[in-house]
Amino acid sequence: MVFFSFFFSPFIVQAQIPVYNAHGWQLQDYRQDSVYGASVNRAYDELLNGKKANDVIVALIDGGLDTAHEDLIGHIWTNKGEIPDNGIDDDHNGYVDDLHGWNFLGGKNGKNIVIESFESYREYFQLKSNTGEKGFSGKFRDSAYREKVRKYFLKDSIMQVQAVNSFTQVIPQMRNADSIFKSNLHKDSVYARDIMDFQPKDSVFSVLKKNTQMYFRKYGIMPEMSLGRFINEAEASLHSSELKLNDFSSDPNALRREIVGDDFNNPLDTNYGNNNIAAGNPSHGTHVAGIIAASRHNGKGMDGIDDHVYIMAIRAVPDGDERDKDVALAIRYAVNNGARLINMSFGKSLSPGKKWVDEAIQYAEDHDVLIIHSAGNDSRNIDSFPNYPEPGETLKSGSFITVGANTGGPDSLIAARFSNYGKRGVDFFAPGSKIYSTVTGNQYAAYSGTSMAAPVVTGIAALILEYYPQLSAKQVKDILRQSVFKIPEKHVKWAMTGRMIDFSQLCATGGIVNAYNALQLAATLKGERKQME
Repeated sequence: MVFFSFFFSPFIVQAQIPVYNAHGWQLQDYRQDSVYGASVNRAYDELLNGKKANDVIVALIDGGLDTAHEDLIGHIWTNKGEIPDNGIDDDHNGYVDDLHGWNFLGGKNGKNIVIESFESYREYFQLKSNTGEKGFSGKFRDSAYREKVRKYFLKDSIMQVQAVNSFTQVIPQMRNADSIFKSNLHKDSVYARDIMDFQPKDSVFSVLKKNTQMYFRKYGIMPEMSLGRFINEAEASLHSSELKLNDFSSDPNALRREIVGDDFNNPLDTNYGNNNIAAGNPSHGTHVAGIIAASRHNGKGMDGIDDHVYIMAIRAVPDGDERDKDVALAIRYAVNNGARLINMSFGKSLSPGKKWVDEAIQYAEDHDVLIIHSAGNDSRNIDSFPNYPEPGETLKSGSFITVGANTGGPDSLIAARFSNYGKRGVDFFAPGSKIYSTVTGNQYAAYSGTSMAAPVVTGIAALILEYYPQLSAKQVKDILRQSVFKIPEKHVKWAMTGRMIDFSQLCATGGIVNAYNALQLAATLKGERKQME
């Protein structure tokens, strides 16, 4: 499941209008700007000016990508071994016409999965079918696992019922507000900022403004979002929740069989998918891509982190839970086609095919590829409640990073209230609250989530490799961990309890990723990559 906090996360962010710059605060520096950004702009100004950069390929395993976005043009990976649209696997990599990546959620007839079932539903369906005369078999012999499946099945069902009830209530009220404010403000589109600035002249409009702003806070709506867009996304989310609830009592694998047609229980069955990486609604993947690679200083939208990155789009994450087989094959596709970094802004609570994913993670490490993964948005300790994929104790990958999300501050609530955490499981935090970036149709929006924090780290890792290409994946991971910005205050306010807590209790390094510090450290090291090739 993708991780950002507008409609897709399993919690509601109680947002406030930030005092930090919503457009690009993640690039700022604490010492210069008093916000907990990643010091990217300072690194460019003081460390990289005039230096030669090398190109780096970054793979995004996500929900798709709008390759035509105005701010991403020139930053999309092209498979030079393929002749476009000739229906032939020219480079013999097993994927036909994979010009910019691959879509593991599509069928050969051009149809595509957009909304998928939860892993808990798929496992619960299998659990119900697994009782024979001699009792449970395989993994379901484990009573603790059976109970875990039932627990998440119930949790996901309740979450969707709550979502349906919530959106059924809010949509008509927001439609009414949109119509009234359009009429009274004489505008074709009304934005959140218009309502915030509106000065009511009677009690009716005072109540309307108050109620509308309540929804802004409840759903984390930023000033630049229009009510029309909010309504459209709420309607899409309502539709999604209703469809997912249909899987409650039906076969949650039926759509996969109908559209994709693969054997989803067989990782050796790789001959499936299509090359439509923009299928469905690729706003999430486009947002992630923009954080990394939106063109800098072109006067459009926002600035990404990297000028010399090419984004390889791999569509494997639906609106719902991704399948382990798709994730494993997506990692291998990225490695085999030249990516040095893989961004994975998704996760789930059950992973029946973990062995396949673990083997793919090991494959990436063996080929010197660094994976950056979002910690998740459940406000929970992933040391105790894992967010998959994760290397775990058995793998202990030297080239896998897990990232929590921090706010810009400057108040004491530095760790975002939604972010997962873990003294062992989370390496460090990165800016992930109200991050303004690219979305589909040449548009821009601010999203919150560890989905946004991971690409900040991926972008900085790419920046290191652009200027120090001989560094290995393990060296880059070590650099990022050793160069974190330590929180000046020993204790920060912890949203879960309201008490003060040492930041080092939330992640292994006790800090926030920092491009300036990382590049300074990278400059002192001798690269190990030549020895590995």
